Amino acid sequence: MKIGLLPRLLIGIALGIISGLVLPQWGIELFATFNGLFGNFLNFIIPLIILAFIAPGIGELGKGAGKLVGLTASVAYGSTVLAGLLAFVVGSTVFPNILTVGSLGGNFENPEEFLLEGFFQVEMPPVMSVMTALILAFVIGIGLASINGNALQKGFEDLRSIIEKVIQYVIIPLLPIHIFGIFANMTYGGQVATIMSTFIKVFAIIIVLHLVMLTLQYTTASAISKKNIFTSIKNMVPAYFTALGTQSSASTIPVTLRQTKKNNVKDKIADFVVPLCANIHLSGSTITIVSAAMAVMFLNGMEVTFVEVFPFILALGLTMIAAPGVPGGAVMSAIGLLQSMLGFNDAMLSLMIALYLTQDSFGTATNVTGDGAISIVVDKLMGNQVETEEVNEQKSA
Repeated sequence: MKIGLLPRLLIGIALGIISGLVLPQWGIELFATFNGLFGNFLNFIIPLIILAFIAPGIGELGKGAGKLVGLTASVAYGSTVLAGLLAFVVGSTVFPNILTVGSLGGNFENPEEFLLEGFFQVEMPPVMSVMTALILAFVIGIGLASINGNALQKGFEDLRSIIEKVIQYVIIPLLPIHIFGIFANMTYGGQVATIMSTFIKVFAIIIVLHLVMLTLQYTTASAISKKNIFTSIKNMVPAYFTALGTQSSASTIPVTLRQTKKNNVKDKIADFVVPLCANIHLSGSTITIVSAAMAVMFLNGMEVTFVEVFPFILALGLTMIAAPGVPGGAVMSAIGLLQSMLGFNDAMLSLMIALYLTQDSFGTATNVTGDGAISIVVDKLMGNQVETEEVNEQKSA
């Protein structure tokens, strides 16, 4: 029987806590060795993830459907940024009252000082820095969108397929072991009580924010289209629960498409918008990433200001276009920004990944359900034009 990622992660956390209480120091150091190797490989692959997903993603958005692409991408990006701002406002208001600020930092300048080191390390220097990868990805992506040739575009799509397989068959399967090692180490260092209390509190806030965001999306869509908000949400419930089980926006596309058409969205609009938004609209994942990142920063005594977080949200909205359609793909794509813009180190990234993956299925379900609202908006704004173009094409034929 195949066990899903979320159960494996929870099992890893539970076994890590138990192991941290009973294993001798050499046992903890053994898993710390694995964590060091895995962390170095992650640092190596991050620039390649950024380059492989952002460049062809932008290239694809610049071709084909013209105004429909632009409108859909703009609405999706606006929804994602709004989700990030909602998470910031709530997080900056609530987190200082429910989290012990600086509890992981204490008198330590680096939370990694709580953890035991491994027996050895293998250096895996990345081929380029994160910022270099970001700039190069945007330059190449914009270039791909503006030229007629497709050879380079195809090459980057192949590179994306390779990196997707690395994420799906190497990084994601090993993450539960990585999280196991981190929690065993944290338990051995006496930090697990703070971490677990953080999980429960932050998780609850994130779920509430997901529901608030869906309410805002469908309220807006209903106001624009004059459709009944309750009927629209009810029709999308099957897509929500399908995504909850699959943890994949891509796997849920058939259900999302069927339920979106039940909201009287034109077939041509739904057939275009739903698959596109499955890749570029990640409002639920953005809420989770911003909230979890702020929680980790508060726990480490870092200053969390709008001036610092807002550029991160804007960049995150673009980076979500690059997120691969596999469980945990969004946080993998965001790691580079967490390092370069918010100053996260390896220990903070490990905690961030654990916080994110614990509720990845709920974030994916929010992403997918929100795609239905965007489809309603695009249908209202572009539906008549699409119908006119279809009539003209039939007359020409």
